[in-house]
Amino acid sequence: MSVARFTLGGARLVADPAGALLWPAQRLLAVADLHLEKGSGHAARGGGLLPPYDSRATLERLAALLRRYRPRTVLCLGDSLDDGDAHHRLDAADAARLARMAAGRDWIWIAGNHDPAPPPGLGGRVAAALRLGPLVFRHEAATGGPMASGEVSGHFHPKAAVNLRARRFTGKCFVTDGRRLILPAFGAYTGGLDVRDPAIDGLLEGNYRVYVAGQDRIYSFTRGQLRAPLKALSGDGLNAA
Repeated sequence: MSVARFTLGGARLVADPAGALLWPAQRLLAVADLHLEKGSGHAARGGGLLPPYDSRATLERLAALLRRYRPRTVLCLGDSLDDGDAHHRLDAADAARLARMAAGRDWIWIAGNHDPAPPPGLGGRVAAALRLGPLVFRHEAATGGPMASGEVSGHFHPKAAVNLRARRFTGKCFVTDGRRLILPAFGAYTGGLDVRDPAIDGLLEGNYRVYVAGQDRIYSFTRGQLRAPLKALSGDGLNAA
């Protein structure tokens, strides 16, 4: 497996192909936008049936990262639950597994727009944002004023279209201009927004760098190397278009 290493605000960070961010010096792991129970929520809203296994698949991937890196601190950067009723639909075994994963760690739920206050019983604690050393972690990138270097956020589910080995691929990605970093969505049923959409592109400066997650490695590109923007990218991982 190949990861990407870079620096943000003086902190040396690692992007894992699973879509997680590591801060080795702090033994910290961060993931964004789990959207647990998205499948059941989609069905409840009349959107049709999806296989009801997205929460379990997401938790299995997260558990594998915990075994691999053994973090002391875990940050979930908002929209961990897909809606305000998602915890009622979460299978009891999945809820218990999540609570076990949180036990013995500083597990922090950053409030998101889908889940402003994740419910008790899942373990951990809730925060609107978290500042740790040179970095500040929040759900959505701050706007409307000067921004200090070192912001880490999620919310936008960034993906990118790239040329790789003479083929066109799309994949979830990390994106950073050296001042702020936006994480990909970690959840199994999360789609994405092209990084060159104005909603993301307007937050970043210069020829920013995009780290596209493949199955077992990270591919690094600059903004100028990306394919033409796509209005909506769906699916997870790195797939031929």
